[in-house]
Amino acid sequence: MIRVREAQKAFHRYYARCFWYMRDDLRVTLSDVPEIVRGLRQYGGREGYLLAEKLCL
Repeated sequence: MIRVREAQKAFHRYYARCFWYMRDDLRVTLSDVPEIVRGLRQYGGREGYLLAEKLCL
C-alpha cells in the first residue's frame, strides 16, 4: 500500500494545481491512483510528471 500512501501525499501537495476539482478531504484508495497519476502528468509540471512515473511502478 505504499502507492496509496504516496498518492495521498501527492494529492495533498498538488491539490491546488492538479486536483482542485476533487474533494479536498479525499481519502485516496487504490482505485483513485490512476486519476492521481493522470492529474500529475497533465498539470503537475516536470516534478509532478516524475512523481506520477514513480506511482506507476
